[in-house]
This record gives sequence, C-alpha cells and structure tokens, in this order.
Amino acid sequence: MRYFNYLTVDEEQSFFHSLPRPFDNKADKEVLAHAVGAALYMPATKESIADDLAAGKHEGLVSMVIDLEDAVGDNQIEYAEELLKQSLLKIGRYLSIGLLQQGNVPLLFIRVRSVDQLKRLLSFFGEEIEYVTGIVFPKFNVETGGEYLRILAEYNRRSAASRGTLYGMPILESSEVIYREKRIEALLGIFELLRSYKAYILNVRIGATDFSSLFGLRRSPDHTIYDIGVIRDCIADIVNVFGRMDDHYVISGPVWEYFKSDRVFKPQLRQTPFEESMGRSGRILRMDYINRYVDGLIREVAMDKENGMIGKTIIHPTHIRPVQSMYVVTHEEYMDALHIIENGKGDHGVMKSRYSNKMNEFKPHMTWAGRIMIRANVYGVLNENQNFTCLLAQERESAIV
Repeated sequence: MRYFNYLTVDEEQSFFHSLPRPFDNKADKEVLAHAVGAALYMPATKESIADDLAAGKHEGLVSMVIDLEDAVGDNQIEYAEELLKQSLLKIGRYLSIGLLQQGNVPLLFIRVRSVDQLKRLLSFFGEEIEYVTGIVFPKFNVETGGEYLRILAEYNRRSAASRGTLYGMPILESSEVIYREKRIEALLGIFELLRSYKAYILNVRIGATDFSSLFGLRRSPDHTIYDIGVIRDCIADIVNVFGRMDDHYVISGPVWEYFKSDRVFKPQLRQTPFEESMGRSGRILRMDYINRYVDGLIREVAMDKENGMIGKTIIHPTHIRPVQSMYVVTHEEYMDALHIIENGKGDHGVMKSRYSNKMNEFKPHMTWAGRIMIRANVYGVLNENQNFTCLLAQERESAIV
C-alpha cells in the first residue's frame, strides 16, 4: 500500500520531489500511527465493502473504520457482526484468487460498541482478523478503557507473532473529558492508563460530535471546530496532555460532517495557492471545491496540523483526497527539516533557512523536524513549485473524464 499510488508516472514526477513509501499493517507502529490519515467510516451493515475494494470504488482509500456502534441500530447488532465477518472472509477470498491486490487493502479498523462485543468478536473471528489493523474504542474513559485494553493486550500476547499487533485507538468523547471541572483529572487518568499499554495504542482520536451534543451545539459548514470555544478549549487540553514530545501520542482530528450544504458566509479557501499552481484553471478548481463545500474541511485540517494533529475521521469518500493532500510535506518544510537535522549536532545554534525566509533554531526545532520526516516518508514531499492543490486538480480531471 502506498499513498497516491493511482497517479501516473508523469504525474508523480511532476508533483513529487520524494514519493511516499509503501507500507502494510505490519509496518512500524510510528509509521502506521501517521499513516491512518483520512479514516473513512463505513457501517458494518454495508454488504459491498469487499466488492467495493476489489472494484477500486474509492480511489486513494488507505484507511477505513468499519462501524459497529453509532452506524448500527440496536436491533441489527447480531446481523452486523455476522456481515462484518463475511466481509473480511470475502476480502481474503478475493486476495487468494487475485481479484483484489494486497496493496489495495486499506488499513482496516473496527469500532466496537462495548467490552462484551469486543470479547465476542475476538473469539468469533478466525484467520480473517489478520486483515484488521486495530480496534476503535468509543467514549473511552478510565473504567471501560481499562477493560478494553486488558482484553486487547491479552489477545496480542496469545496471538501468533506473524499476525502482527492488533492496535487500539481510543476516542475521547465523553462528558468527563469535556466538562471543565472533571477534564484534567479525566485526561491525566486516561494518560496513565494508556501509558501502561502504550505498545498497543496507535493514536488518540477526538470525538467532537459527541462533545458538541452535550451542549446542544453543531458547527456549520462555514466554521471549523476551532470556532466553537468550548470544543477548542478541550482540544487544547487534550493536546497539552497527549501531545507532549517527551511521551507523546499521535492525535487525530475530529470528524468533518458535511459533504453538501447551503453557504452563508464567504468561502475560506484562499485563491493564491490555486492560482500559483495552476493559474486560471486553479481558480476554476477552487470554485469547484467551494461549490462542493469542502473548503471548510481543508481549512479545518490546516488548523488540525497547526495544533499538532495528524489524521481525521471522514464520513464521505469525497473527503479522502482533500484530507490526504494536506498531509503531504511541502518542499520548503522538507528542506527546513533536513537542514535542522543535518546541522543539529552542536556546531551551530541557529542558521538562516535554505529558502532564506526564516531562521532555523536547531534545538527547539529538532522535534518538529523529526515529525516532518515521518510525514515525508508516509505522504511524500512535493516539488518546489507545487502545493497541495496539484493533487486536487488530478481528482477534478478524473471526475470530468
């Protein structure tokens, strides 16, 4: 599997200074944690999951969460679990007969709804679980989380080493995390719990929809989650606890709910990046994204990144490429990171960047540089004259054809 593996050779040469590197669900944990990227949610009751993968229906799809919780009605649980098993078995069958290529199987995660369901699934599944990268734990707190992680750790200890690690991804979305008087105690308790099982924690996810529901709030497509003060403050505390570089976790940004809506305020996408890359056709592309109301999503992903988060839950296939394109490392970021790493051995403290537009301080910026290099390996590095819009342009041309 490799990001942007649908591009032609000419497009790769035109867009990329350094191509993304391939990986699979047995890759290094740090790589996988960053590679989750745009995680497309899919209800477990969807019958065509394996067929859609074989047909390449969602071009560019790299990670998928098969949902047994909110997307499944209470009366459908048994049916959803059986259908999930059949979907995984079908993936294995398609791989064995060549109808599906290994490189086209995304990182697969299962969101469970309870501890009892997790126990049932792990005993229910056979060899087909090898296609599952991890389990998503909703409404994670110290009480239920401890039981989830104990079961996960026990499963990993007794499973065959050749299967690879089955990871956990807790979602922080419960009242004790968002309510101010409980928040710090709750976050520190969860942090200590995760520390005991850190080898199995792929990333920490933020459930802003559930947070918002506790206040009767819902952001409009004209605003990002950072415009809702009570959610913004909670995200800041989550990053403060889980994003510290001496003992950090990869933190994933909250879901963007919209794929079509009525606009009230002016669009958030600046015209300049599109014009610089493509001129008039760039302006047309920008309007295409504004008309599809994805500009707010792009703005929110940019804010996620500025706040130290990589990865985002998505609920519609049209979000795949906009989110993925935002994680590609720019040539300037890459050159800065390389400059810092190459000169951070103590001979210098600060130097002018190779782009001659900033100062690189080698000690303070070293951690940032390391994270950029991880992203560069997973998502690639753009050429000097390119920005994220080149990858969106390819999508638009494909849609027209």
